[in-house]
Amino acid sequence: MSTTGKVIKCRAAVLWKAGAPFSIEEVEVAPPKAKEVRIKITATGLCGTEIKMLENQMQYPIILGHEGAGIVESVGEGVSTVKAGDKVITLFLPQCGECASCLNSEDNYCIQLKQSHTSLMTDGTSRFTCKGKTIYHFANTSTFSEYTVIREISVAKVDATAPLEKVCLISCGFSTGYGAAINTAKVTPGSTCAVFGLGGVGLSVVMGCKAAGAARIIGVDINKDKFEKAKQVGATECISPQDFKKPIQDVLVEMTGAGVEFCFEVIGNPEMVAAALASCHESHGVCVIVGLLNYGVQLNINGYLFFSGRSLKGSVFGGWKSRENVSKLVSDYMAKKFNLDPLITHTMSLDKVNEAVKFMKTGKCIRCVMLL
Repeated sequence: MSTTGKVIKCRAAVLWKAGAPFSIEEVEVAPPKAKEVRIKITATGLCGTEIKMLENQMQYPIILGHEGAGIVESVGEGVSTVKAGDKVITLFLPQCGECASCLNSEDNYCIQLKQSHTSLMTDGTSRFTCKGKTIYHFANTSTFSEYTVIREISVAKVDATAPLEKVCLISCGFSTGYGAAINTAKVTPGSTCAVFGLGGVGLSVVMGCKAAGAARIIGVDINKDKFEKAKQVGATECISPQDFKKPIQDVLVEMTGAGVEFCFEVIGNPEMVAAALASCHESHGVCVIVGLLNYGVQLNINGYLFFSGRSLKGSVFGGWKSRENVSKLVSDYMAKKFNLDPLITHTMSLDKVNEAVKFMKTGKCIRCVMLL
């Protein structure tokens, strides 16, 4: 029986208030309006961003989740790039194709991303209700639901044979890290790199550095359990700041002779950003902030570090133009140009989302993929 044009009832993980655990509820998902797509989510990753958002103030109740993949159930009026039955990846970063950023070949920060800050669709309403209450959207996507409604500009059609339980990571974590090395830093062959934070995104940075031909890739993390996995994906050595009495930047400068050429902060810790920048080669070192820093956080950095030529850069979604590049990245995965398997340490059902959060918080999990 066709569900097109009808409200769909399904399960979703709803966050009713700050500090509360996720609650599995039956929600109603309205049909897509003009330029919107309704998707049956089949797999969604639990990203570190979600863990951070649990500690921040948001509009409640809300359905989180942004690292997702699924199959188009129906499309709204005017949708031309996807159709029912297509395999797709959800995109927290849209690509409208019309704004100044989309039209700039070196830019990917689509102006339409700001629409997601309202936690509602473009018309100012939600497509989710539960127990008679409006449920807010998250990051253009809300993938912790068996069905979700997303704007067409936040959906990328992918290879029909792609395993969605793997390629959902291209929706955020993998692309963000891998692209930070390839696109933002532009890591050069034979170079020395350091990666602060060896979670799912940090390991993806390591993979990007290796793909770019870096000769030496130093992983930095206080959790030594992550070192083996980091070496498996390309790190040449790993160190913990807790093993040294001196600041980690001094350790890295000593190890390399003059500092690393490319350094990545993949934690979202302002003190580590300062340390990562100070770890860079004084004249041509490039430091990229990949980790999500909380809004309003101030960086305390010695201005003299910039005098000799170091540079500090930001990166969103690894510099990829989302709709354009995600499909290509999935094709690259299918062509075995990179392997996502090492990043996925846990697979469980959406019902176990609170368990997955505990795994992430304890550092025992790189990426948990939840199957819906």
